[in-house]
Amino acid sequence: MLNRTDLRGRVPTPVELRATLPRAEVDVDAAVHQVRPVVEAVRDRGVEAALEYTERFDKVRPSAVRVPAAELDRALAELDPAVRAAVEESIDRARRVHADQRRADVTTRVADGGTVTERWVPVARVGLYAPGGLAVYPSSVVMNVVPAQAAGVGSLVVCSPPQAEFGGRPHPTILAAAALLGVDEVWAVGGAQAVALLAYGGTDTDGSPLEPVDMVTGPGNIYLTAAKRMLRGVIGIDSEAGPTEIAILADDTADPAHVAADLVSQAEHDTLAASVLVTTSEALADAVDAELQRRVAATKHTERVEQALRGTQSGTVLVSSVDDGLAVVDAYAAEHLEIQTADARAVAARVRNAGAVFVGPYAPVSLGDYCAGSNHVLPTGGFARHSSGLSVQSFLRGIHVIDYSAEALREVADKVVALANAEDLPAHGEAVTARFEGDAR
Repeated sequence: MLNRTDLRGRVPTPVELRATLPRAEVDVDAAVHQVRPVVEAVRDRGVEAALEYTERFDKVRPSAVRVPAAELDRALAELDPAVRAAVEESIDRARRVHADQRRADVTTRVADGGTVTERWVPVARVGLYAPGGLAVYPSSVVMNVVPAQAAGVGSLVVCSPPQAEFGGRPHPTILAAAALLGVDEVWAVGGAQAVALLAYGGTDTDGSPLEPVDMVTGPGNIYLTAAKRMLRGVIGIDSEAGPTEIAILADDTADPAHVAADLVSQAEHDTLAASVLVTTSEALADAVDAELQRRVAATKHTERVEQALRGTQSGTVLVSSVDDGLAVVDAYAAEHLEIQTADARAVAARVRNAGAVFVGPYAPVSLGDYCAGSNHVLPTGGFARHSSGLSVQSFLRGIHVIDYSAEALREVADKVVALANAEDLPAHGEAVTARFEGDAR
């Protein structure tokens, strides 16, 4: 079922691999041209423009952007008890992991009377996006809110598209998740218009203010991504998330049923989702293809999954050794990377590029999506070569505080002057020497 690329006997260079390996084709620049009118209209006309585009794209026009607190309470009261227990467990595990990510302020004594302190200060107000297209993602509410709260962000707003089925409100499960997390500000707006409204703020239909945010995080479709790119600088962003990805590095010890199930689970997200198997075993590749035939036919979203698995972004890559496989997955830099090999823990320790690594047969990606405690907002499209997933650190800014006494400045003054003169910026040096004019020394 999966397209095959045979790299046995050779491992291309990283440059060749980036051009060879399967990857979804996404043109964010083209989407920027499409969303520019939306963003500019919301900037100029605020809520009215946001609601107009919501009606056009989502086929529903909410009576107001902000969801009443009573609706959040009602959604939580009506939430299926089993789902509530699952969300509560997800929150608890995520809070335990993210609590350990909070960085402490550090003061370094550079000289007698001279210190530099690095203070970690949270972003003041953040917009957290939870998608609502092909699926409903209360898990995304958890993954965005928990690290922001752990960082100490004081003001949070969750944004999610309105649903005609629910009277122009976001899906009740989204509202219930927000309520469980103690977030009382939820906006019924999605897509590019959501990012624009978060960036510029506005006045709701009842006259109440919708305050702008300093940062927007969370995944969405290409139009939301394009709006984030366009507005970066007006707001901070976490990343430009593209279609979701799984890569599985496996040898002949892997269970083909496990591998196939995990490839299908990722393909379930979207027709552009990427499912990639990198293996040393042609027999495993054949067995996985046979399993896929059976599982795809039996799964709920057969058409979506089949289209994703047959797309150019998915495939099997045959390699000669696990070492070669590591070179391939490092070049691919997957959002999610599973290691299903002998001595998987040792192999996983050698991975350099991945959003998150799942070790062995009992750590499937879906565990990380919900209840591992890790964060599932991760870099896609090869961005894991240089970027990390969402964490407490995403919401913190390091501020250096420089505190020098007169003697400490005097001690280094000649070095400052020398460097200032070397850069032909003599006034920089004079800003130091002016403090000691008239000294006896």
